[in-house]
Amino acid sequence: MNSKKLFGIEDCEQLSVRQVWDLYTQFVNPGQVDLIGSFGFGRDLAESAQGMWIKTKGGREILDFTGGVGVLNHGHNHPEILEARKRFQELNRMEVHKNFFSPYIAGLSHNLAQLLPGDLNVAYFPNSGAESVEGAIKMAYKYHNGTRKSILYADISFHGKLLGAASVTGSPELDFKFPQIPHTYSFEYNNIDSVKTMIASLRNSDGNCDVYAIILEPMNASSLTQCSKEYLLELREICDKEDIILIFDEVYTGWAKTGHLFYFMQHEGLLPDILTMAKSFGGGKASISGYIARDKVFQKAYGSLNDATLHSTTYNGFGEETITAIQAVNIIIRDDYVGKSQAIHNKLYPKLLELKKKYPNIINDVRGSGALNGLTVKRPSGFFNMLSNIVPSKMFRDERFMSKVLTGAIIYELYEEHGILTFFGSNKEIPLIISPSLIVKDEELNLFLTALDKTLAKGMTVLVTKFVKGKFFGSPKEFETHLGPSI
Repeated sequence: MNSKKLFGIEDCEQLSVRQVWDLYTQFVNPGQVDLIGSFGFGRDLAESAQGMWIKTKGGREILDFTGGVGVLNHGHNHPEILEARKRFQELNRMEVHKNFFSPYIAGLSHNLAQLLPGDLNVAYFPNSGAESVEGAIKMAYKYHNGTRKSILYADISFHGKLLGAASVTGSPELDFKFPQIPHTYSFEYNNIDSVKTMIASLRNSDGNCDVYAIILEPMNASSLTQCSKEYLLELREICDKEDIILIFDEVYTGWAKTGHLFYFMQHEGLLPDILTMAKSFGGGKASISGYIARDKVFQKAYGSLNDATLHSTTYNGFGEETITAIQAVNIIIRDDYVGKSQAIHNKLYPKLLELKKKYPNIINDVRGSGALNGLTVKRPSGFFNMLSNIVPSKMFRDERFMSKVLTGAIIYELYEEHGILTFFGSNKEIPLIISPSLIVKDEELNLFLTALDKTLAKGMTVLVTKFVKGKFFGSPKEFETHLGPSI
């Protein structure tokens, strides 16, 4: 008989913050305790969440302006999505079985084909965004039947942290060099001449193109940078001419986040060969992603009987996840989330520009599209000398450390003093990301803007000093009362 103590669900719900820290340190990742514990939200536990709001165990009401980092376009616990999942469970619907066709996969695939332009018709439904990217790359390679070896990606990009997806990611966030898929080459984001140069350099001895795919985020969410219409249309022409599979990664930016159902759809006539999606595709409750191919690409890659099972997963189209996506997509269309996203931008973006004028020594740039907006922060005069006096020197090894501290100080203040949760993008720049769920109300947008104004009014020296002292010199014992007892 096993005498070891196992936690039940209710046991987990009774843990104090300190006990969760201890368990993370022992069994999950001690680095996460150090990183997330630096912020106020790392010293709280969420009790419940609804819509735009999170309630902590300590009784605080937190306005969530992260949008779940792309996952929560519908907000927390959308009642119709919960009801769809509850009905599925109560009727004892079968989750997945390789010997039966799924009416839910059939219906969801049909819906996507109806909503997407052109002949983007054939869909696969894995679990994560990185899996959808890897599936897309694999299909592109098979399309050329292994006769081409090279794939191109942008120097500003984030496609995931699996080995394949990370191989085509251009971000300092992935600073450790894991093994990579072979023959990956980067080009300069939004620079068509850079793409042409790379393609010209990657030709075989017969002069034929050796590039089987180009993968690109038309809008890179982690840096808030966007490709121009001219760039995207010319890229499409190049791929047509060279028979290169063009993959658009809209894992984050899809499903109305940028004021368009998908970012690329704002440009008439623009069509990728494969589109990847995830995050809000699952309505904030399901881990499901998708990649959708044009008919001609699928037929050439996997259209034969021998190739029909070259790509499959155990959880492809898992029942409850699939019905959740069906409900999530229908809500997005029925409730005009595209219009909601555009309205958020029209309210938020001009106000951020006003704050840039009001605080020219703090805000460097304002960027965004739809409900995905943000700002970058300037380094104040004398800031480096001030920071070097209170921060351990080893921290300066990260060239982006200064930007992380500046943006982190704003995030820290917004949470501590105003009960608003935000986050920063982690690419070559470290912007403050302002990305609410698409259900956000005007009064909640006003709450955020007022809080941001009050935060910036304190000045970066005050904000950074407060943040850095709390991060590097705040002893865990200082928070003992709040965190609760150890295990």
